[in-house]
Amino acid sequence: MANAAIMVEGLTKHYGDVVALDGIDFEVPAGTVFGLLGPNGAGKTTAVRILATVLRPDSGRAEVLGFDVLKQPADVRLHIGLAGQFAAVDQNLTGRENLRLIGQLAQLARPLILPRAAELLERFELSDAADRPVRTYSGGMRRRLDIAAALVQKPPVLFLDEPTTGLDLPSRNELWAMIRELVADGTTVLLTTQYLEEADLLAQRIAVVDVGRVIANDTPAALKSQLGSTVIELDMGEPVQAERAESILSQLPTGQVERDGVTVRLKTDDGTHLLMDALRALDGAGLAPAHLAVREPSMDDVFLALTGHRAESEALDASTTARGAA
Repeated sequence: MANAAIMVEGLTKHYGDVVALDGIDFEVPAGTVFGLLGPNGAGKTTAVRILATVLRPDSGRAEVLGFDVLKQPADVRLHIGLAGQFAAVDQNLTGRENLRLIGQLAQLARPLILPRAAELLERFELSDAADRPVRTYSGGMRRRLDIAAALVQKPPVLFLDEPTTGLDLPSRNELWAMIRELVADGTTVLLTTQYLEEADLLAQRIAVVDVGRVIANDTPAALKSQLGSTVIELDMGEPVQAERAESILSQLPTGQVERDGVTVRLKTDDGTHLLMDALRALDGAGLAPAHLAVREPSMDDVFLALTGHRAESEALDASTTARGAA
């Protein structure tokens, strides 16, 4: 790809007997958001750390803006920003002091540091809290400051490793808007996330990683289209009923059938006819769904089909809600 900002070929990484990366390949076009999806332990963070020159791969090749991560690590670091899963800012410094420190470490010209800090504080709506210690910030404010810190040197490539983990939905929405603004200004973003709707909303292209391998790489629309145009969900109320329904519906001539607890899910390109056939077949067996939903395929459906299980984002959403209610 001629305009690729990031290029990865055959990257491998082992930790003893554990295979973190098993020969992954992907390219990220300049000025786009590229989503890297996968369950915990799939290798997403390892890939980001290699691209950011924090880790060395065992084999393979990777370039950022044409700079080799092994042969030209200093050049790579001059052109990237990195925001990890947890805010890396100093809790005892103010927001302004944190950005000034980052500017000094990035060797920005001294006259540019304070104006750049003020610009980022305003852009991320932190000006009013600029001179407060970061320990007084909310989780969303700390996360915004962390991303601001990754942008101090105006990097053309930004790595965001699960940037919205632990944030409530309004804070996530704020960050999504900021990411869109950055890309509109020409920044290339590689985003790892377990929130599937996040990748669907932001990314122009998505690679799904599982057990260290890329198992799918396409646009969100193309990935979802592989599952058909319609998803029918039948909540059967009880596991035994769902098991019977799965057996009956598997005999229908069209559609893919799967069972998830008490829910039986059908994926098809002929939703109207399959729905009618499914209800007739269940009625003939004396079964009736407690609830019924018909919708378009989602990235959650894609993830389940590719990896065999749902993403951890549901659990993360539940824990975030619990913290917000506490």
